[in-house]
Amino acid sequence: MTTFMNRLAWAGAISLASLSAASAHMTLETAEASAGGSYKAVIRVPHGCDGAATSEIRVKVPEGFYSVKPMPHAGWQLETVTGSYAETYMNHGTPVSEGVTEVIWKGGELPDAYYDEFVMRGSLSADIAPGTVLYFPAVQLCADGSANHWTATGETGDGEPAPKLTVTAAKGGDDHHGHDDAMAQEHVTLGDLAIDGAFARATLPGAPVGGGFMTITNNGDADDRLIAAASDAAGELQLHNMRMDGEVMKMYRMTDGIPVPAHETVTLEPGGMHVMFMQLNGPLAEGSVVDVELTFEKAGTVTVPFAVRSIAAQDAGHDMHDMNHADMKAN
Repeated sequence: MTTFMNRLAWAGAISLASLSAASAHMTLETAEASAGGSYKAVIRVPHGCDGAATSEIRVKVPEGFYSVKPMPHAGWQLETVTGSYAETYMNHGTPVSEGVTEVIWKGGELPDAYYDEFVMRGSLSADIAPGTVLYFPAVQLCADGSANHWTATGETGDGEPAPKLTVTAAKGGDDHHGHDDAMAQEHVTLGDLAIDGAFARATLPGAPVGGGFMTITNNGDADDRLIAAASDAAGELQLHNMRMDGEVMKMYRMTDGIPVPAHETVTLEPGGMHVMFMQLNGPLAEGSVVDVELTFEKAGTVTVPFAVRSIAAQDAGHDMHDMNHADMKAN
């Protein structure tokens, strides 16, 4: 009797596990975002196709989500499809009427037993009505030729439910759309350069380093470059970025500075390029402001206030603990 009951229990567990796997949908990590701000779409892929490994992910970009830049994924080829928008959007004062409409990651291998995430970043139109749902229809191709179609929206029942984002009311601010609410609302100009949303993450007592982030827009016709940074808050500031070293994401110093091409916006954000506060003179306290002197190759030098946010401000899934400092030395 006991053996029979044990078998029933195991059979039930296996059945529930199969049901859970079958119902694990492709979704967005952050399911809500405010209109008029930037948005990091993290597409979560929970499984393959009935045991086969995933070899390609194709995601449609919804109207209203513009100036999209996808993140390369180690071991995968990245392709984009561009096209015209139905509307024209303003990106840092410049009208944009076309851009990326589909993102494709292919040539990789994600075994059915594993989970992964694929990322793109862009801006949400300030004109999107609160409560609007934007769908990111996706197709997941697998090595055995099968596919999962995550393409069903509120208007069609074709395929499985598509990843969706609910847009909330725009946050109050100074009308500099395209920045996360977690960022400071300072807007600093230096010649043709516009620096927005500068912020640093709070640090714990005794922490030797901290991170600073911002966006830099070059409205001029000539390329420029951020070559140095300095602050009384730390003994030294360095410019860093992240890259894959085998299967480990590690940080490295950008000794040649950070390029700021003409008519483009460069984003310094957690998990990517950033200003590293080395040899902190004390904790970066949430709610305070730290002045940072930025030096550009052509535009010159300007002082920018960095508002200190929470220890995991902005993209909480990529906080400073994710960075590998083991190989970093102050030169």
